[in-house]
Amino acid sequence: MIVALWSAPRSRSTAFFRMMLERGDVTAVHEPFSTRAEHGHVAIDGEIARSEADVILAIRRLGERGPVFFKDTTDERYQAVLDDDRFLQGVRHTFLLRHPAETIPSYYALNPAVRRDQIGFEALHEIFATVWRRTGEKPVVVDSDDLVRAPSATVAAYCAAVAIPFVPLSLTWARGDRAEWSATKRWHAGVSATTGFENRAPTHGVELGRHPELREHLAHHLPFYERLREHRIAV
Repeated sequence: MIVALWSAPRSRSTAFFRMMLERGDVTAVHEPFSTRAEHGHVAIDGEIARSEADVILAIRRLGERGPVFFKDTTDERYQAVLDDDRFLQGVRHTFLLRHPAETIPSYYALNPAVRRDQIGFEALHEIFATVWRRTGEKPVVVDSDDLVRAPSATVAAYCAAVAIPFVPLSLTWARGDRAEWSATKRWHAGVSATTGFENRAPTHGVELGRHPELREHLAHHLPFYERLREHRIAV
């Protein structure tokens, strides 16, 4: 069994990953596709992947030995994923959302040079639509607002939807960094300071109204977010 969680950047996906690590019954892989895109390579269970096809193969090999969960962000577009029918159909692809009016300022605070495509909702919707078309089954979509509002019910609904046991103890964890995200540590400082799903007030001080280019990013990506949100699981 291989379960994938796709999200736009800054959508609380690392908190979800941290919860999956706490389960202890899956091998969890952190952002293999985006790490390869940024650094030119990524290590997956000791295997160095230098292309998207290599990443797919390494994940498949890992899945042959036991259950795998990986999460990734769509600040890049992954053509090899879209083209690989076996990967689209053999992996349970799931999706996590957060309103782009929240993700865009958070992204800008860490990368003021952010491009429109890096916001990620258009690419996220493309994977969602492609998976649905190729498999004939609507993928699971989770709203991260539900995660912080009702974590137990939301995670239980997610687990039921992907046919894995619900592990209540996974909803809390110890503060601190993880080796799994050492390559992108500065992006995960918020999660490192938490012990569970929290709705924390932003401290970045970025206001959309003061940045015309960010408002344009929002106008472009909002329709893709809204289409995806129509399919979120009920909690």
